[in-house]
Amino acid sequence: MYSLLGNRVVQVLWRNSQSNFRTMATQTPARIAVAQMRSTNDKQHNFAQIQTITERAKAKDVQCCDFVGNHRDETLQLSEPLSGPTVQKYRTLAREQNVWLSFGGVHENERKHEDTESEQKVNDIYNTHILINNAGELVASYRKLHMFNVNTPEFKFRESETVRSGPALVPPVETPIGRIGLQICYDIRFAEASTILRKQGAEILTYPSAFAMSTGQAHWEVLLRARAIENQCFVIAAAQMGFHNKKRESYGHAMVVNPWGTILGEAGNQDLDVVIAELDLDKLQRVRANMPCFEHRRDDVYNLTTRVGLAYTNDSKATKKFLFGGIEIPPATIFYVSEHCFAFTNVRCVVPGHVLVSTKRVAARLPDLSPAEINDFFQTVCKVEKVAERLYVAASSTVTVQDGPDAGQTVFHVHCHVMPRHVGDFPENDQIYGELNRHDKQPEWPRRTVVEMAAEAARFRVEISRMGL
Repeated sequence: MYSLLGNRVVQVLWRNSQSNFRTMATQTPARIAVAQMRSTNDKQHNFAQIQTITERAKAKDVQCCDFVGNHRDETLQLSEPLSGPTVQKYRTLAREQNVWLSFGGVHENERKHEDTESEQKVNDIYNTHILINNAGELVASYRKLHMFNVNTPEFKFRESETVRSGPALVPPVETPIGRIGLQICYDIRFAEASTILRKQGAEILTYPSAFAMSTGQAHWEVLLRARAIENQCFVIAAAQMGFHNKKRESYGHAMVVNPWGTILGEAGNQDLDVVIAELDLDKLQRVRANMPCFEHRRDDVYNLTTRVGLAYTNDSKATKKFLFGGIEIPPATIFYVSEHCFAFTNVRCVVPGHVLVSTKRVAARLPDLSPAEINDFFQTVCKVEKVAERLYVAASSTVTVQDGPDAGQTVFHVHCHVMPRHVGDFPENDQIYGELNRHDKQPEWPRRTVVEMAAEAARFRVEISRMGL
């Protein structure tokens, strides 16, 4: 079940079986309940509504939220970290009811804690979509990318005065009803994000929303159906309905759309409403097979790539492996991951800050890459160069690809060396190329420990976040 409260929504997704996710996704239609509600600044009232929705739907998957403040100061006051009491209550609800809960539009304050009196700032807050499994575990969180800053004849609104934009998309999450791509409200107007989620494997796109009356009447249905049709995905959009306070009214009309653009269910005009729909994943596969649009995309002319988030730290639960030249790269030394590439710190450095960018797919030379991989590779190199220069106070870099054995390539897996430069770091400027050619061939060249490389990777991650890359 998913649900939107205020700027958020609740929707419920239900399967009759608890067997393997992918088996369920290809055999039995997923029965979902999409909820519509009217949230206010009363968190207890909002929670009571969600309990009612959960009981009505008897669901095994849910998306909900916490509150809507009357004004900026109240939003700041009511915001909490994801470890705070509001999210904890919903984690308990998910565990006790044996359901998955998805909350869209949680006002997350990453720095606020009850035991501190430090002054809070608006830019500490994110508009966050979280996913909780039936064990009460927080399995994913997505911070809204696009800020609703508009000036129309009907109303003016600047979301960026209340919250800050998130840093990245989150890859689709495996759930009992299929792979879910997380978005929030205004994100629906940016088709590129939904297409990237589809390319990453999404079968369902979720948009917990609190659309204003005027924009809802004009665009709500057409945008939801467009995202479903162009991505050949189910779209689930729980919605806020009615007046939240004297100034704010939401359009409602929570909706489920199938990959052909057919509306499977739509909420009525009442504040608290639950709509039941079935997601037939077999139909999704038929639509994609009969009209294979994503196979027809012209990656040689255009393509979409994205950073899917900062790479791993020393998290022992990290299971995805990245290989470079057949050797597994320690996760803690990886500091950036894009759709086709990853960047990591180097075991032997020609200069301080010497790092590597490699493709995920093993390809020996640049011409072996697809257009999408080439685009992503060089975009990633440029981002890494900016960060390396910032960290090592450099205004120049040597950026080089040794493409083939006669060019000095010793690891036959496409990669790029990024090396921040300073005046006088070599007696002759181009001497760096000779050193680069020798550094992997000399056993006596100093090798760094994983601990040293991990510490540097951590600094890169922090700087990437600060720069918003």
